Amino acid sequence: MSTILVTGGSGFIGSHCILQLLTAGHQVRTTVRSLKREADVRAMLKEGGADPGNRLSFFAADLENDAGWPQAVAGCEYVLHVASPFPASVPKHEDELIVPAREGALRVLRASRDAGVKRVVLTSSFAAIGYGQKPQIAPFNETNWTDPNSDEVLPYVKSKTLAERAAWDFIASDGRSLELSVVNPVGVFGPVLGPDYSTSILIVQRMMDGAVPGCPRISFGVVDVRDVADLHIRAMTNPAAKGERFLAVAGDFMSLLDIAHVLKSRMGASAKKVPTRELPNWLVGLAALRDPAIKQILPELGKRRNATHEKAARLLGWSPRSNEDSIVATAESLIRLGLLKASVKKAA
Repeated sequence: MSTILVTGGSGFIGSHCILQLLTAGHQVRTTVRSLKREADVRAMLKEGGADPGNRLSFFAADLENDAGWPQAVAGCEYVLHVASPFPASVPKHEDELIVPAREGALRVLRASRDAGVKRVVLTSSFAAIGYGQKPQIAPFNETNWTDPNSDEVLPYVKSKTLAERAAWDFIASDGRSLELSVVNPVGVFGPVLGPDYSTSILIVQRMMDGAVPGCPRISFGVVDVRDVADLHIRAMTNPAAKGERFLAVAGDFMSLLDIAHVLKSRMGASAKKVPTRELPNWLVGLAALRDPAIKQILPELGKRRNATHEKAARLLGWSPRSNEDSIVATAESLIRLGLLKASVKKAA
C-alpha cells in the first residue's frame, strides 16, 4: 500500500478521494487550511462509512503559501491535488481565483517533484475544455481547450484553464521525473458527507428548498463524486494515464428542467417545491440586474454542450453511474443530513 497526499481534504471531491483510498488500505495524508478542520473531516469520513484511525494524518497548508507543503509531500508516492477555489459568488477581481488556482498548482507540483513523488493527479475541470469556442455538434473531448481570452469566459473558467495549462508547462520544462495526469469533471453531484460540498450541489439544494421560481435555460454535464474519486485513483496508478487528461462525465448534458423532472419523479413528496417551469431568457436577464450570481449564467442561456468519457472508459476501464442516480443520491443525502430547509423544520 502507498502513502498518498490528498490536498483539500475538507472539500467535496477531496473527502470522497480520502474515503476510497482508506477503503483500499492506503496510508493517507491530507492538507487543510487550518488543523481545526480535522474533526470536521473525520466526521465526514465516518458519515461515509470509514474509520480512518491512524491511517490518516493532517497537515496545515494553503495554496497561497509555501509553508507546510514540503512536510505534507515528504515520503508520498502519489499526490491527488484536488484543492482549488470555487466560490458561490462572483469575485471582485478575476485574480482572486486565477492566482491561487495557478500558483497553488505550481506550488504542489514543485514540492512533489522535490520530494520524489512518482505522479500527481490534478483536478482540473470541464471548464478548461468546453468554453470560449464556437458551438459544435460533436461532443467535447480531451483534445479541446477553453479559450481563456474569450469575452464570454468567466473568472472561474479562466482560472481552471490557466492553472491546468501552467501545470502541463511545468511538467514539460521543470518536472524532471515527476508524472502528471489530469481529471476534468463536469458538474459534480452525488452524496454529500457534510456541509462542505461543491457549488453544483447548491443547484439541487435550492431546487428542493423552493428557493428558485423556475428553471433558466442552461444545461451542463453531470457526474457522481464517487466516480470522480474512482477516476482519480485509476489515473494515479495506471501506466496508461501518464501525461493524459480525462473527462469525468457520465451521460448527456442535462438542462435544469431535466434535473427538476428527475427530482419530481424519483423523490416524491420531498420534491414538492421543485419548480418545473422553464424561465424565458428575458426574465433571467431582469433578475441578473439585481443578483450578480445570476449574471454569471447569462452567457450560458440556451447553449447546449455535450462531452464524452470514451477515453477514460477505453484507457482506464472507468464506468460511471447514470446522471439520474447521481441527482437522486444528492437529494437523498441532503435530506439525510438535514441540509434542506424543509428537513430542518421537520426535525424541529
